[in-house]
Amino acid sequence: MINLPHKKIGVAVIINQKKEVLIDKRLPTGLMANLWEFPGGKIEVGETTQDCIKREIKEELGVIIEVDNHLIDITHSYSEFIVTLSVYFCHIITGKPQPLECAEILWVSISQLHQFEFPSANQAIISALENSNNFALN
Repeated sequence: MINLPHKKIGVAVIINQKKEVLIDKRLPTGLMANLWEFPGGKIEVGETTQDCIKREIKEELGVIIEVDNHLIDITHSYSEFIVTLSVYFCHIITGKPQPLECAEILWVSISQLHQFEFPSANQAIISALENSNNFALN
């Protein structure tokens, strides 16, 4: 059996006042090019998931966020690697999101998420959002 690399990723479900979530489109090159995703990134050694999410969102979108409640943890196997996504609800404290490290960003309602192509691991996030009543933000 091949020992696949295991990536641990902090993921932000950023919600605005209209109860829309922020999604971003991956760049047209590289792994999973042009797919939509919830923003986030790899958890560095010694970094908490919440600190990772705050750092990644500042780097990717140029905004300061507050990390709120935990939504779901998902472990998914792709052919090249295994990924564990730790997903948290978040909200923006300061700034306006900019597509600094992605092709495009959009605010969409939960019901619109099925109109976009996401990596397969993200389907469980979408299902959790559809079944969540946890939109009461701080």
